[in-house]
Amino acid sequence: MNIGQSIIEALESLSANKTRSALTILGIVIGVAAVIAMLAVGAGAQNAITGSISGIGTNLLFVFQGNMQEEVRNPQPLTLQDADAINDPFLAPSVVNVAPVIQASREVTFGRERTQSEVTGVTPAYQQVRNYGLIEGSFITEEHILGRSSVALLGPEVAETLFGHTDGLVGETIRIEGQPFRVIGVLESKGGGAFGSQDNVVLVPFSTAQTRLIRRSRDRVDVIFVQAIDADSVQRASDEIANILRERHRTEIGLDDFTVFSQQDFVDTARTITATLTLFLGGVAAISLLVGGIGIMNIMLVSVTERTREIGLRKALGARRRDILIQFLTESSLLSLFGGVIGIGLGWLIAYVVGVIAKANNTDLSPAVGIDAILLATIFSTAVGLFFGIYPANRAANLEPVEALRYE
Repeated sequence: MNIGQSIIEALESLSANKTRSALTILGIVIGVAAVIAMLAVGAGAQNAITGSISGIGTNLLFVFQGNMQEEVRNPQPLTLQDADAINDPFLAPSVVNVAPVIQASREVTFGRERTQSEVTGVTPAYQQVRNYGLIEGSFITEEHILGRSSVALLGPEVAETLFGHTDGLVGETIRIEGQPFRVIGVLESKGGGAFGSQDNVVLVPFSTAQTRLIRRSRDRVDVIFVQAIDADSVQRASDEIANILRERHRTEIGLDDFTVFSQQDFVDTARTITATLTLFLGGVAAISLLVGGIGIMNIMLVSVTERTREIGLRKALGARRRDILIQFLTESSLLSLFGGVIGIGLGWLIAYVVGVIAKANNTDLSPAVGIDAILLATIFSTAVGLFFGIYPANRAANLEPVEALRYE
């Protein structure tokens, strides 16, 4: 018996029991659709998170107080003097810009509208280091820093909450912790990020924040953002920063009281976490494929029992053991293959609906159905059909013709 004839006979057998075949296929459809949808949502989440982190800035390094790998007693705080040393071209030739910041959550109001926002004291270099664009207005200047000016830039989320729109706001007056600030610009949207929403922010001059809103002792800063010359210089810049701070803080070897993270470190960490989560979700969804495979085996065993006399007659007329084996394996494979194809379509539809819902809720999530996920689901579903079809097919092939013909 050739493959073509086996497929034709398998189709005839399956069509003779349409309802039973459809219910068997349904298990595979659900399993494949779940795998495709989960992998697509996972890939979309990974793209959204890593893209958001990449949008924080270009060739960016983050310097934090404390050692995140080793416990260090009484770590020295980061200061403006540390930032100035890092910005010295002789000490750190791979660094092009440095932006120290202080930040804290504060209440921001306009009229009767109010919101809790991340108020950040920044310097003019912050715009370039963090790659911020403006919808309107201008950024904070050195004059604002020297004059401790009461000016502020609003993130688009803050602007929408307080005013209901993001344009025509320059010149308006808001209050931060009850103190009046004149709006000089509105930032472009950056979405969510490694540090929460990057749109729910209010930027004010560093000196103003330091003296009136977020008081810090001894010129202390919370984070120092550092921009390397280019992508190839990030590692060199990281080493230069570490050497500068070790000398200034007089730390012992291997006991740094600071941590230097690169933008790529955050991207790699986020990618690892989301990949693990996606794998976990795909594994959970794959369980339904196994359930579908058990359903195929169950139905094929019923089919073998029902067609015992037919099998005996085929063997009596000269059918070989291999022919019977191929016939039943073909049926189980077709069941899983049909289920896989339909499941791919259903999985894509689920991923599309999730994307539409996410977009309607202003969530940056675009599920991505990759060719690798489609191939994986198709191959796996076919393999499930073959694996769970082996036992019923082998049982049918081993029937003795005389006993099979006598079966009632």
